[in-house]
Amino acid sequence: METNTPKKPLREYLRNRRLTSTFALLATLSVGILAGSVLTRNVSGKEVQAIDSSDARPIVVPSPVSLSNGFSQIVKQVGPAVVNINTESLPKQSSIKTLPGRRRGLPQGHPNTPGQGGGDDQQGDMQDFFNKFFGGQNGQGGQGDEDGEAAGSERRALGSGFIVDSRGYIITNNHVVDKADKIFVKLSTDPDGGPGDEGHVAKVIGVDKDTDIAVIKIETKEALPTIKLGNSDGAQVGDWVLALGSPFSLSKTVTAGIVSAKNRSIDEPGADGTAQSQFQKFIQTDAAINPGNSGGPLVDLAGQVIGMNTAIYTQSMGSQGVGFAMPSNIIATVYNMLIGPEHKVIRGSIGIQFQPSISSAVQRMYGFQNGVMVSTVTPNAGAAKAGLQPNDIIVSIDGRSIKDGDDLVADISARKVDSTVKLGFIRDGKQQTANVTITDRAKLYANLDKGDADDSDQAQEADAGQGKLGITVTGVPAAMATKLGVKGGVVVTSVRPGSFADEISLGKGFIIVAINKKPVSDEASYKAIVTGLKTGDDVVFVVRFPTGANRGNSYLGGTLP
Repeated sequence: METNTPKKPLREYLRNRRLTSTFALLATLSVGILAGSVLTRNVSGKEVQAIDSSDARPIVVPSPVSLSNGFSQIVKQVGPAVVNINTESLPKQSSIKTLPGRRRGLPQGHPNTPGQGGGDDQQGDMQDFFNKFFGGQNGQGGQGDEDGEAAGSERRALGSGFIVDSRGYIITNNHVVDKADKIFVKLSTDPDGGPGDEGHVAKVIGVDKDTDIAVIKIETKEALPTIKLGNSDGAQVGDWVLALGSPFSLSKTVTAGIVSAKNRSIDEPGADGTAQSQFQKFIQTDAAINPGNSGGPLVDLAGQVIGMNTAIYTQSMGSQGVGFAMPSNIIATVYNMLIGPEHKVIRGSIGIQFQPSISSAVQRMYGFQNGVMVSTVTPNAGAAKAGLQPNDIIVSIDGRSIKDGDDLVADISARKVDSTVKLGFIRDGKQQTANVTITDRAKLYANLDKGDADDSDQAQEADAGQGKLGITVTGVPAAMATKLGVKGGVVVTSVRPGSFADEISLGKGFIIVAINKKPVSDEASYKAIVTGLKTGDDVVFVVRFPTGANRGNSYLGGTLP
């Protein structure tokens, strides 16, 4: 008997065949991978075992070799005398005495905070034509103008210097220590340390702003290493020089270059075409100088200082190969005066002004080739008393012919005050002479400034509030006076940050109706009262607020610093 077995569907048949093929394929691949791994491992092991490095020789560090490098010998010689200078300018501490029962700050019950005067003070352009510099420890360079600093902020700065006297006398730039409340010096032998290990406390012996030179001193029980000053007149363009200092806080840094130029003036001319300082004639060098190098020495191959790194020309706040150093001959002269009994530089003057550059056409017209044409003569000074006049041409000093204005200034400024000099000059084509008494230049210009102030009393009166109090004001508008019920007064239009007014919280928009019990009815009465205020006076303001018609008077006061 036959039995009929039902046939499986074609789809199920194909599915079973496909699964079987898939499993077979996976099994084949697995076997292949395992075999390949074993074979590869065996081959790799054989290859490693086949490498023979028995003939390789180990590297041996040789003994130090002293190369015939003149630079390194100079650095060993002068490096110990180069120092790192750190300065701190602390937040301004107010000397104002607040009134009894009144907390420093806003008036009691003040409903809001009137906007403080913003002013127009801003940070100077970071790409000024010339940048005097000392590297800030916060990573910012430069000089940091005090007016641009935030009120109450602490300012730290870094510079360099060099020891010239084993008893601790150090030469640096004036702009490194200017306005510093604390000065610290780290010697080359001092550890780098950290916070709280600033170094030796230094004090200022004297400064000369005209040449940007300062002398500071640290107390020491041991004799310190020193560096010698050379004669900068002997330096020639093309001579090798080394710059030492602490750029960007990197102490004991040395860079090399050459003397690029001499007798370089870098001050931008003023409105009259004359340089702002007649006493800054620099050595130019391409040795890399950066923020923090300021005050460090520029030395020649004899290991002597021929200049002090002072300024750079830059558009990036870093070295671009154009640096300027104050010549050592000027440094020596200034140093000797700063360590003297008066601790200041005294320069002679005859009381004239002149145009530094004159065209050849002018020289032909007035009949001279070398000399100085007088522009103005200061009344009651030596030249005026000797009879010199504008358009006179000074051609000699004590019989020695002079070349130009720089020659004249260098000679006269170095002479003693009250001494007499014989000047040869040309007037209307005729040679003449005059004996001129030398005057103290600083006192002469101080008297000139005082005279100018006397001639502008009205302008000073207008600025009295801004100078003494730190505010500007205007009259109270009639509508506001009516609204507040006041008969007059002045409105504060701006407040200078850090000023006396700012310290006692006299804000922008406040209305001053009385000062020291004297009524302020308008700008004229305000100026009259403020002009009479002196340092140490107690100053009390009666003020009203523009938004508080029903609040009455408030009182603010302090002691004028």
